Amino acid sequence: MRFAAALLASAALLAAAPVHAKPADADAAKQILKDSVAIPTVAGRGKVPELAAYYAKVLKAAGFADSDIDITPIGETATFAATLRGTTRQKPIVLLGHMDVVEADPKDWTRDPFVPVEENGYIFGRGSVDNKFDVAMMVATMAQLKKDGFKPKRSIILLLSGDEETAMVTTRALAAKYKDAEFALNGDGGGGLVGEDGKDKYYGLQAGEKTYADYVLEVTNPGGHSSRPGPVNAIVELSEALAKVGAYRFAPQQNELTKVGMPIVADQVGGDIGAALKAFAANPSDAKAIATIRADPEYVGQIGTTCVPTLVKGGHAENALPQRATANINCRIFPGVGIETVRAELEKAIGDPAIKVNTDPDATASDASPLRADVVAAVTKAVHARAPGLPIIPSMSAGATDSLHFRAVGVPSYGVAGLFLKASDDYSHGLNERAPVAAIAPALAHWDSLLRDLSK
Repeated sequence: MRFAAALLASAALLAAAPVHAKPADADAAKQILKDSVAIPTVAGRGKVPELAAYYAKVLKAAGFADSDIDITPIGETATFAATLRGTTRQKPIVLLGHMDVVEADPKDWTRDPFVPVEENGYIFGRGSVDNKFDVAMMVATMAQLKKDGFKPKRSIILLLSGDEETAMVTTRALAAKYKDAEFALNGDGGGGLVGEDGKDKYYGLQAGEKTYADYVLEVTNPGGHSSRPGPVNAIVELSEALAKVGAYRFAPQQNELTKVGMPIVADQVGGDIGAALKAFAANPSDAKAIATIRADPEYVGQIGTTCVPTLVKGGHAENALPQRATANINCRIFPGVGIETVRAELEKAIGDPAIKVNTDPDATASDASPLRADVVAAVTKAVHARAPGLPIIPSMSAGATDSLHFRAVGVPSYGVAGLFLKASDDYSHGLNERAPVAAIAPALAHWDSLLRDLSK
């Protein structure tokens, strides 16, 4: 099996590993994180270029030349690229992260979301986890490598998008420009799970993501006065279609990531769901296992495509028959399944020619990345330096990151975040987002190890 071979390769790599220089300073990295949080890079505020300029300042102070850094404005946001030049003409490694954050209303927070506060062992603020934590660690590590005079064989290019949380226009631009990269390491995916007892449970190596796609169901008819109802009603027709979508289940699927990863997760979670995950990995037609997994929101996305209604609009007046009714169907599509394939399956499930199923033109599909032995080996080494013997689980995310667009242009991409976090500490996109200060030093060692090993 490819994953087992990769683990054997990691053992050989560990045995031959040279002594590395000291990772970046934790206090310096913490300041970069705080400074990053203090710049409110929310869509519409035009602050992403300011954050990009700040990162450029940090890297130039470490010795990066002006020619090594490229900030490209795109609308009110921007892309950022910083290159640590290699000594050979081998394809470069790219590091991925995003500078933008989701909106946060100060009235709802205990502390101002854009004033970083260090308190009780945490740094509070919007983006302190998603994604400014690992971006700060990557910036600090790139700066330290430059200060050390490190000469990679492969160029290392740090790429930061500016609208990952919204339209991903900057992500598409970066993917198009750097489509010849050997592979990508994404700080916005993967990472370690810490138990509520403080003990590390496992590390997730993200090598695939489900495709994010929206479909709009639309039904129209002539309408008229509500006192003269006819045999059809746009809202009623749409409601019937939504009931069919809600009841529909796509065929179960598995791939290399889920087949290898599920048994490891099963051993960690135990109980009925653990048994179901293990049974499904062995036999994806196991009806009992499928039913158990489908009943659990945490794991249902791991066994196939899911589609759910998320928005409904209909009618134009209280005393008029509706002329138009629409609903948004949000789908998370299993890697390798076509966007139009899912549209056709929804159309068939609804079975009503009056309902149009329209695909969002921005939807982009990508396959899972192969489990490269060198990446698995480097991740295994970095993780086990912190937590010897910790299970490393190949994973597929139900959500989407910048990796989606790099995989779509043929660049294998891996979520290898340095952050280890308790589930109870994960407030990404939510109120009072916070990152543990104690996670900074291990994350710096993680990124230092990965970049030195994989750029050889």
